[in-house]
Amino acid sequence: MAPAKRPHGRGTAGPKRKRAKRAVGGKEEAAEKTAKGPPAGQDEHCVPPPVSQGKWKNKERVLIFSSRGINFRTRHLMKDLRTLMPHSKADTKMDRKDKLFIINEVCEMKNCNKCIYFEAKKKQDLYMWFSNSPQGPSAKFLVQNVHTLAELKMTGNCLRGSRPLLSFDPASRFAHFLTIFICCRIFSTPHYHPKSQPFVDHVFTFSIMDHRIWFRNYQIVEEDTALVEIGPRFVLNLIKIFQGSFGGPTLYENPHYKSPNMHRRAIRLATAAKFKEKQQMKELQKLKRKEEKELIPADPTESVFETPAEEKPVNIELERPEPKVNLKKKNKLHQRERKLKRKLGRTGVQKTKES
Repeated sequence: MAPAKRPHGRGTAGPKRKRAKRAVGGKEEAAEKTAKGPPAGQDEHCVPPPVSQGKWKNKERVLIFSSRGINFRTRHLMKDLRTLMPHSKADTKMDRKDKLFIINEVCEMKNCNKCIYFEAKKKQDLYMWFSNSPQGPSAKFLVQNVHTLAELKMTGNCLRGSRPLLSFDPASRFAHFLTIFICCRIFSTPHYHPKSQPFVDHVFTFSIMDHRIWFRNYQIVEEDTALVEIGPRFVLNLIKIFQGSFGGPTLYENPHYKSPNMHRRAIRLATAAKFKEKQQMKELQKLKRKEEKELIPADPTESVFETPAEEKPVNIELERPEPKVNLKKKNKLHQRERKLKRKLGRTGVQKTKES
């Protein structure tokens, strides 16, 4: 017999089960329950809901890239900043001939509204741009004393992708307020970012000293809330703050800024001045040697304590003095001859005795 066909549907017997409708205020009730806490009688230490339930609203992204001609230390610094900032994006190097306004178009293509751009000049000077694209403002810095993570080898450590605290030096100057505003927008990791971790275990410090901004990264130790440095390190010397992105009218210009070309020129002039001073000293010494020495006049008080000696009478001899008698014997024999003579004399005496 052929097998009977299986009827359509889950089962023939019994009525169909209806799905229960969700309550409209289900989420609100759950939120109220979590806010009120556990009911009486249960354990007070309940596990809170995961942080990822929140919504990612602040969708700020930072584009970090550079121009051509950077050295290895700048490349490692750029890589370190990308690892510390989970909301960052990378891009290929830009030609030095291109104008800076093109960066706004690159940010738009990469869907980024903030930018950190490393500009290299003369293969020895490094400039860093912080920009809020495309409206502005933007700031240009000279980067000095760069030390990367691999170079420092500090004992501090933090979770990759964790959110940092931003610490700023209290300063009341207009330029510092603008730089704080720009740095806050760039370095702060957005809340509930997909690549970020829901932990705060390190601090970015921006301290102002000697008219420069000193960047440091510290780990927060949980036991005693001490700070241990992680790295990287660099110093930012503010040049100008512009109203637009990578240009526009200048809002602030640092009066204490000195360009690297002027600094190198001052060093060269200082070394040249030292060399000229040495040459002038040598010429003066030569002139002093050639000059005639001045005779010091006789001092009248020099012979005060001298006692005069007795004056002897002066005898003038008019006759020629007699020649001196030589007492030495001219016909005196030499020592060898005297010894021979003595020997001969002894032999003669012995012969006379024998005879």
